[in-house]
Amino acid sequence: MNLKKYGILRLGCLGLLFYSISCKEKPEPRVENPETPPNIIYILADDLGYGDIGAFNPDGKIKTPNIDKLAQAGMKFTDAHSPSAVCTPTRYGVLTGRYSWRSPLKQGVLTGKSNALIPKNRTSVASLLKKGGYETAFIGKWHLGWNWAVKDSNVIEGDGWNPEDFDNLDFTKRVTHTPNDLGFDYAYGHSGSLDMAPYVYVENGKITSKVDSITEDTGKYTWWRKGPTASDFVHEQVTPNFFQRSIDYVKNRSGNDDSFFLYLALPSPHTPILPTEEWLGKSGLNPYADFVMMIDDYVGKLMQTLAESGIEDNTLIVFTSDNGCSPQADYEILAEFGHDPSYIYRGHKADIFEGGHRVPFIVKWPGHVAPGSVSDKTICHTDLLATCADLIQLPLQGDEGEDSYSLIPLLKSHENEYTREATVHHSVNGSFAIRKGDWKLIFCPGSGGWSDPKPNSEGINDLPKFQLYNLAEDAAEQKNRYLDNPGKAEELQKLMISYIGRGRSTPGEKQLNAPHDLKGKPWNPLSVDTKFGIPEP
Repeated sequence: MNLKKYGILRLGCLGLLFYSISCKEKPEPRVENPETPPNIIYILADDLGYGDIGAFNPDGKIKTPNIDKLAQAGMKFTDAHSPSAVCTPTRYGVLTGRYSWRSPLKQGVLTGKSNALIPKNRTSVASLLKKGGYETAFIGKWHLGWNWAVKDSNVIEGDGWNPEDFDNLDFTKRVTHTPNDLGFDYAYGHSGSLDMAPYVYVENGKITSKVDSITEDTGKYTWWRKGPTASDFVHEQVTPNFFQRSIDYVKNRSGNDDSFFLYLALPSPHTPILPTEEWLGKSGLNPYADFVMMIDDYVGKLMQTLAESGIEDNTLIVFTSDNGCSPQADYEILAEFGHDPSYIYRGHKADIFEGGHRVPFIVKWPGHVAPGSVSDKTICHTDLLATCADLIQLPLQGDEGEDSYSLIPLLKSHENEYTREATVHHSVNGSFAIRKGDWKLIFCPGSGGWSDPKPNSEGINDLPKFQLYNLAEDAAEQKNRYLDNPGKAEELQKLMISYIGRGRSTPGEKQLNAPHDLKGKPWNPLSVDTKFGIPEP
């Protein structure tokens, strides 16, 4: 292990200790070798449902033997949640340990054209681990914005939803404010979702190939928006490309003494749903199920590479999803075969209901996490930062990881030491929910997302303004207990207000939330005059 990059402080302290002892008793000199910190691989699937993995859904019809094997070799979390029911805000939470609604992104997602969301001075998982001597790499779908060069800074264009919005981008120049500025030594990927232009790979700030065409797909499963495309960007090969590069990265790092962190952010099985030819029809269900099976196979290949490289035993692996399954998977067709991507939970991607944010979550760490173990504790993707800080024994500062709790006690079966008090959920339209113990309070009528009852739909105003569910008794969120349990509702309401007002949900000094959204509009979630207001008690 390279002591210049890790453990130098610990070594210095040991030296002082040995010097002090030698002055008194002169014992035989000895050298303590600090344990090499584990490599960390964080695999984030995109729009993969809780019920799509066999280890989480005994009634599931999609075969996922490799991910199931990962669960058998490690710990399965049955109550894990993405901090949002959609892509961008979850990715913000994974890397910063902070809920995205504390940033200017108060609802929705960024596009492939959006500027960088995370300030360069905010601690990320990558920048934290670099302090601990890690080599860090990002491969995949970024979707947190970076700054494209432009031809004319005076031109005002659209946000990136339409083809003409990209006319002013200059693809001959470097990209700035990239993952490299947030702690990643190596960064390779594309800017938004795979259905969001521009379709361009960027490697360490440099566009990898000439942007020389406009592409579009209008197929039911395979669609992507019309937009500029680089000559080396082939939609069908993006997921295989990211996996192969990750496999190559692991091979290259295996002979190095420094520990590494690899953030593999998949663009799949999000649309466009593009299983390669060898996987088409393999599931016997539909292309979405084929795509999930293809991902599972690549996960198996990555795990095999770890074993063959001799570093499996000192590698901590996390496999999870950024939110629930999208309706683009075609729930109706899957239901005909008896498969439900949301398992027993209500709703899907974008929703405040459990199907929107309860996700599969697996951790394998040989020698530390008991094989075949299961945790039913409520956890959140924001917990990665505090977990890594705990792992390398670097305490977080007051303005770092405001919503992050270490999972190390759970991984080592010390559940009584796990300190998460409650978890905040967030839907695509900015609606809130808070979960503490078995109880979940939703601060809106309906789904807050894409399933019925939808926001602004007919009859939505006739529904109760708030929903309270006991998930231990009612996992499907069918019986609203708001009116018959006002005490519990008030308790959770006050807790939510304190989390907003303190700028954090963890103990520590008060922090500030961004007071405006991306458009500069004032944000006040405690005002009943706002669309998704949380009334003060």
